[in-house]
Amino acid sequence: MNIQIISVGKLKEKYLKQGIAEYVKRLGPFAKVEIVEVPDEKAPEQLGETEMEQVKEAEGARILSKIGKDVHVVALAIQGKQQTSEQLAKNLDNLATYGKSKVAFVIGGSLGLSDSVIKRSNEQLSFSKMTFPHQLMRLVLVEQIYRAFKINRGEPYHK
Repeated sequence: MNIQIISVGKLKEKYLKQGIAEYVKRLGPFAKVEIVEVPDEKAPEQLGETEMEQVKEAEGARILSKIGKDVHVVALAIQGKQQTSEQLAKNLDNLATYGKSKVAFVIGGSLGLSDSVIKRSNEQLSFSKMTFPHQLMRLVLVEQIYRAFKINRGEPYHK
């Protein structure tokens, strides 16, 4: 399976980079994982609704430019469907079984994802109704993907 994690913004925190690198390494026997960073749109701290949409659309265009036509897209969105780790594992297993070996997980910037990215997505996944820093979500996501592969192989880890 080929997995892309497409995220807005550059990861600066060393501890997050190290954690992500560790899980990507652990995923090596199961999947090829590519981390793709797209630049965030520079914007002032206080934005009106129109400006917020413009920022999300600019970031969305950058995200969409990284997604191939034959890729199954999972958008991380607060309004998405919540799943257990076991459900995520089953979904990844089903995708692989039915020929969807290219999967992209998309993490938006601080304002979220544009409508165009949501429309392109095949499904929306929510980790919580809470808001998390998008940089931290990369680590949480890659850990959950690793956990899913361990669950699917029946290997200890997910307890």
